[in-house]
Amino acid sequence: QVQLVESGGGLVQAGGSLRLSCAASGRTFSIYTMGWFRQAPGKEREFVAAIERSSGTTYYANSVKGRFTISRDNAKNTMYLQMNSLKPEDTAIYYCATRSDTPVTGYTLYNYWGQGTQVTVSS
Repeated sequence: QVQLVESGGGLVQAGGSLRLSCAASGRTFSIYTMGWFRQAPGKEREFVAAIERSSGTTYYANSVKGRFTISRDNAKNTMYLQMNSLKPEDTAIYYCATRSDTPVTGYTLYNYWGQGTQVTVSS
């Protein structure tokens, strides 16, 4: 089992920045990929970014490329999402997730999930 706890969400004006954190505990040695997903009201959960825990290789959705940066600190078992130039359409609940295999964008293929943190971007 892997436990994930997100933090860092909040309310920000368009153009602003937020930094999300995701702390992992438990069987962290089993984690190969860590990812961020988001879900807006009435919409399906969508891929935002992922990082390979060992190599640090990163992957981004086109909608956030150039604005968001995913990173990890293996010593702290923590993953981050730096979000800059935020837009109202970035408003959603952001979830971190992990899987024991290579990065994919399908949320159903991730095994463990955090409880989510709300990000609201006002116009």
